[in-house]
Amino acid sequence: MKTLNKIIISGGGTGGHIYPALSIAHEVKRRFPEGQILFTGAKGRMEMEKVPAAGFEIEPLWISGMQRSMDPANLLLPFKVLSSYTRARSIIRMFKPDVVVGTGGFASGPTLLAASHMGIPTLIQEQNSYPGITNKLLARRAKRICVAYENLERFFPAEKIVFTGNPVRSDLIHLPAKDEARSKFQFTGERKVLLVLGGSLGARSINEVIEKNLDFLIALPLDILWQTGKLYYERYKQHQDDGVRVLPYIEDMASAYSAAGIIISRAGAGTISELALVGKPVLFIPSPNVAEDHQRKNAESVVGHDAALMLTEDRLDEFQEKIGTLVEDDGLAKRLGDNIKKRALPEATKHIVDEIVNLIK
Repeated sequence: MKTLNKIIISGGGTGGHIYPALSIAHEVKRRFPEGQILFTGAKGRMEMEKVPAAGFEIEPLWISGMQRSMDPANLLLPFKVLSSYTRARSIIRMFKPDVVVGTGGFASGPTLLAASHMGIPTLIQEQNSYPGITNKLLARRAKRICVAYENLERFFPAEKIVFTGNPVRSDLIHLPAKDEARSKFQFTGERKVLLVLGGSLGARSINEVIEKNLDFLIALPLDILWQTGKLYYERYKQHQDDGVRVLPYIEDMASAYSAAGIIISRAGAGTISELALVGKPVLFIPSPNVAEDHQRKNAESVVGHDAALMLTEDRLDEFQEKIGTLVEDDGLAKRLGDNIKKRALPEATKHIVDEIVNLIK
């Protein structure tokens, strides 16, 4: 049986890249308790805080992405890439990993490129239905590409693709009882709970449409569990009421998902994988402010399987119609919940680590 002695995992910039990387690391640690795990990340980005908090070591690289505007900082990009590539080679030379894994983001580019040049096998974990530029560039040199959506052969070599799904938190596989979850958020009675999610920092457009339609939602009738995000909590906390819970961030997502009857959410790849496990009717409001418009493409992939509804930000005037339909049409709500549940891949992290182990020389 192969043993994984040392692994480097690289990815970050956003939670969508960091949390899958951490899930992989935890599964590696569970399976190979004596193995050594090292992360690389972009200096000053959130991985430099999240990874050590999870108990893993991380080495910083001086790297950032290309700014969309004519930012003078773009002039530094070639120097950052060269510096990060050189630093990554040095880290790999000293650490001597069996394999290097990238989950996307700025830092994974130099790290996986250096590893492939040094003869270390590499694996890419692509979360989205439309890959980012880093993973598309790295695909030619990667030994394996683990994906969560179909039809990615147009971006990656077909013979390298393995359909595994996205890593998800283990606590979402078995949710707490619904009554217990409702009580945790002080909801009484039989009204459906509308769970509103916009990410840890929040989503301005989602918060605005909820505030604008609050009377309509309460009259449907719905109880509302509203995660505003840390950036917006002070603005919206005034709406806290018996049937409206306003929180900056929800720590216990398993209870929130269990309590929910309907969910409004952004369409990040990790979130969609979680929602598939949960199996509740979802209205996606994808963020338009992401690279390659990948949230809309992620949502379209789910909607195309009759597994969710989608509302783009330029059509928020249709919000009442969409939510009203989900509340009033129990058949539609059940069908969407059942269909998104069919897309769940609870063993994704295990299968990804299986593929990592298979690459060990």
